[in-house]
Amino acid sequence: MGKEKNPRRVADNEAMAKLRMLRTSPQKLNLVAAMIRGKKVDKALNDLTFSRKRISEDVKKCLQSAIANAENNHNLDVDELIVAEAYVGKNLVMKRGRPRARGRFGALRKPFSELTIKVREIEEQA
Repeated sequence: MGKEKNPRRVADNEAMAKLRMLRTSPQKLNLVAAMIRGKKVDKALNDLTFSRKRISEDVKKCLQSAIANAENNHNLDVDELIVAEAYVGKNLVMKRGRPRARGRFGALRKPFSELTIKVREIEEQA
């Protein structure tokens, strides 16, 4: 009499992780996400470890979460994983301001973004 099991949002050979409320602009985050798209996960982790971008540490955490989801929840082989998709979305924008000359107000926008990483298991070509 229980509820039906929810269908998977990704394919059988995929796993996903999502990171919300990252305090950076989507444009800057997309530069780091583009750096790892399509790479094997060990190479992508290495690139993120030695990247000089501030946000790359958070992207690395999200990638490690996707790898852990693949291994523990979906029984995928970690050595055969690639970063299938890494895409960025907008989140809220905090609106702040500074007083400017002649009684004016200078608007400051502090954007947040979100990151979704999908890893896919590929078959080894022999």
